[in-house]
Amino acid sequence: MSIIIKAGPNDTSDSVIRKFQKRVVLEKVVQEYRDRAFHKKDSEKRQERLAEKRRKIMRAKRYNQ
Repeated sequence: MSIIIKAGPNDTSDSVIRKFQKRVVLEKVVQEYRDRAFHKKDSEKRQERLAEKRRKIMRAKRYNQ
């Protein structure tokens, strides 16, 4: 899961760094690292999934009215 960014002939070092940062965000590297940093019990994962579903349902109700 390595991220490779090739610099073009007109790219500055700043633009290459920005491309790298954007790719890291898109591939959710930091989020996965944070998720794996600490062990979560299955019940905690389940509660988080249920809470996320509830949030999505409430958000949909709010915008569909």
